[in-house]
Amino acid sequence: MVAPLVTPIREPQRGGSQAFVAELARGLVSRGHDVQLYAASGSAVRGVDVVDTGVDHRELAATLYRVADGAAPRSTVAERAFARVYDLVRDGGYDLVHNHAFDAPAVDLATTLDAPLVHTVHLPPDRAVAGALRQAARHSSPPVVACVSESQADAWRRIVPVDAILPSYIPTRQIPFSLAAGSGALFAGRFSPEKGAAQAIAIARLAGVEIAVYGDAYDADYAREEIDPRRAESGVAVHAAVAQTALWEAMARAAVVLCPAQWEEPFGMVAAEAQACGTPVVAFRRGALPEVIVDGETGSLVAPGDVDAAAEAVKRAPALSRRACREHAEQALDIERSLDAHEALYERVAGVRTGG
Repeated sequence: MVAPLVTPIREPQRGGSQAFVAELARGLVSRGHDVQLYAASGSAVRGVDVVDTGVDHRELAATLYRVADGAAPRSTVAERAFARVYDLVRDGGYDLVHNHAFDAPAVDLATTLDAPLVHTVHLPPDRAVAGALRQAARHSSPPVVACVSESQADAWRRIVPVDAILPSYIPTRQIPFSLAAGSGALFAGRFSPEKGAAQAIAIARLAGVEIAVYGDAYDADYAREEIDPRRAESGVAVHAAVAQTALWEAMARAAVVLCPAQWEEPFGMVAAEAQACGTPVVAFRRGALPEVIVDGETGSLVAPGDVDAAAEAVKRAPALSRRACREHAEQALDIERSLDAHEALYERVAGVRTGG
């Protein structure tokens, strides 16, 4: 497995894709697969053989995805980084290589490998990656392209063929569940425009509830202009990003989790984790969030940008069944289902035997 190199794969994870890569690697190891995870220096995943690629993620800061740009900038630094990674991978003798990196060079340079390839695209369509995937499709051994939700796949299918859906499901058995009525609202996610931290604060203030905000300054300008001025506001507590276990505990204590996405959310792991905790979710109806939340049962979906409707939904959230939230997560969003899908794809693509 090749991880995104823009950040180490370690707690606290910087995004949902990084968190899922770690859980996927752990899950495959638990099922008896021999997994090596190639990642930026400083990465560590409990129970997984992590290969230090020698890549300093700070050198790739300029390639961080910006939704306003519609693409992660292409750079010679990224090309050198992935060339190094694939030089290491080439000597591994693998049955299959599964790439999770966001960058076009990760797609371009993977075609030099002999092993069957799977590329999971974790972001909405972007020009550079789309061009790389179209070029790779002309290769004598084209890669398999996977998306993390039906909604995201629909968007990508307008550009390139999509072969599989591999959802970023969550380890519900590890997530604490509380039937006790929580208090206040919670937002978790990187501080960048697409995740909607500022909108979450506005929704909570309008609903008259306190809010705890967890995240890191992924976009320094956004954090400085939209989040930092709110740190002194009454009823707003802004926290640094925390490890998953600590975040889950905070979610379980909340009355509602807010996901006011400002983009077409590719999956929505925070919404899934919240429901596993028993906490309803209020979200804008964007991207895959309607695939994750059962409107009126495990949360409320409102029109994109409708802060007033979201605030009214926050007020109604305590009436929703926390047990129903947990049961939906267990039945529909558990990582074991995703592991089944991955194994089935691996067996089809590379003949890798699964299931003992």
